[in-house]
Amino acid sequence: MFWIVASTIVAFLMASMMIVIRLKASKRPSSVKAIILPPLFMSTGALMFLFPEFQLKWQQVVEALTVGVVFSIFLIKTSKFEIRKEKIYLIPSKAFIFVLVGLLILRIVLKLIIGSTISLGETSGMFFLLAFGMIGTWRMAMLYKYKQLEKKLKEKGVLY
Repeated sequence: MFWIVASTIVAFLMASMMIVIRLKASKRPSSVKAIILPPLFMSTGALMFLFPEFQLKWQQVVEALTVGVVFSIFLIKTSKFEIRKEKIYLIPSKAFIFVLVGLLILRIVLKLIIGSTISLGETSGMFFLLAFGMIGTWRMAMLYKYKQLEKKLKEKGVLY
């Protein structure tokens, strides 16, 4: 029970931090690097799968990644870019905070349900994959949207 409460608190703190970072990011122009780096940094967490207690069956991997991709739809819908002063900015969305909190609550409920039927290591592995599938898909969609606007700026002769 301690680990469930502790991991829930950590997830809440991470979500809060993500909201703050997202709001600050909207004040600076976006870049490809800022879009790509978070999932790359997160990917180091996959090293957990080297240890037997975190290893999953293929069915669990597919389930976790699929749920992550489905959850990413909400983040994709609330992430939009705009061109200001010939630079590309991420538009802060009020809905983003509610979507993030809603996804966090949903993940906690799923964790409580799943955590009672499989081991803590498997639960950790599945929720890492869920988060990675969600963030990876979301960031790929953001990169696509960013590149579309970048192409418009190049056509205008603003970027070379």
